[in-house]
Amino acid sequence: MADATIAFRNDVFEGLTRNPKVIPARWLYDHRGSALFEAITLLPEYYPTRIERSILASALPAISAIAGPARALVEFGSGSSAKTRLLLADIEPSAYVPIDISGEFLRDTTAGLSRAFPTVPIYPTEADFTRPFALPKQIARSPRLGFFPGSTIGNLTVHAAVDLLRALAGTLGAGSMLLIGIDRIKGQEVLLPAYDDPQGLTAAFNLNLLHRINRELGGSIPLGAFRHVARWNDAEFRIEMHLEAIRDVRFDVGGRAFFLAEGETIHTENSLKYGRGEAFILLRAGGWKPVAEWTDDAGLFSVVLAEQEPPQAAP
Repeated sequence: MADATIAFRNDVFEGLTRNPKVIPARWLYDHRGSALFEAITLLPEYYPTRIERSILASALPAISAIAGPARALVEFGSGSSAKTRLLLADIEPSAYVPIDISGEFLRDTTAGLSRAFPTVPIYPTEADFTRPFALPKQIARSPRLGFFPGSTIGNLTVHAAVDLLRALAGTLGAGSMLLIGIDRIKGQEVLLPAYDDPQGLTAAFNLNLLHRINRELGGSIPLGAFRHVARWNDAEFRIEMHLEAIRDVRFDVGGRAFFLAEGETIHTENSLKYGRGEAFILLRAGGWKPVAEWTDDAGLFSVVLAEQEPPQAAP
């Protein structure tokens, strides 16, 4: 059994025995899940991708000037690399390292990028970047610019986000920089439709996790027994996605039996939102010093460029 399948099985087994039940969001992104998410980013309700792309397009000259040329561009959770094309065309990277957990989707994307940017060496890396992994040896001597768009940092709890930022600093190495997208706090009238669109794409994306469990882990989950739920958690400043049982349901996964009562949920994803000050504190706690920030006119989303800094003792 492949390492990724073992990790998936372990997370599903552990998460379904907890109360409340939870499965890490990274497992939403198999090939079909990745394709569904890319479709979600094109929806009018899903503002983060559209606004972040607009911010990047206008900030590129400043980003390029501050970061400097010939850095290896390392993207964490590359997906379709749609926003990365802006950077590849402008900042003159020495190489591009797209990192994604979905190997098939990664290979498809890389093939298109190689044709579009034939002079840029591309080293696709299939990995779960929330866990230790090694960068390609071909960029060992290059300074690095990490790229972490889409407010993916918001998928993690605050403690986990700090741990991940520290891990990214260790992966990228001394002298590296990080370009990161961070979603701002805003009203539920904007947030909820972005995570529960009337077209049903986000519901299909969330429910696809159950398809994946059945297909890859030998599950017998009755798909019609669950529905997608998005809710705002005001205490944690986050959108939560859940799979809610619409009736009492029993099923097996890999030979183990599980039960959910009607109304019980499997928590599948968070999307934390940050004010400007909280975002800067988060980056500082993770070992990154913000050096520049760009936002849209309405202040819905921000892109921050930060540099790695060593821990400092308090006076």
